[in-house]
Amino acid sequence: MIGLLLVAPFVAMLWVSSYAKVDPTFIGIPFFYWYQMAWVLISTALTVIAYKLWQFDQRARKGGDAR
Repeated sequence: MIGLLLVAPFVAMLWVSSYAKVDPTFIGIPFFYWYQMAWVLISTALTVIAYKLWQFDQRARKGGDAR
């Protein structure tokens, strides 16, 4: 699960043909640019979620070893 969260932005950015276009524009910004900027925010959110899941997993492993 954590791996998928971290790989998703790479796949989205490496698949250039999916966003190499002008339309639809957003407040006058071509799709090519605002799509990439949106992925900056999305990537940040996915990285935070992955980190929180990793922390949860580490705590669970520590709890399991103490028994």
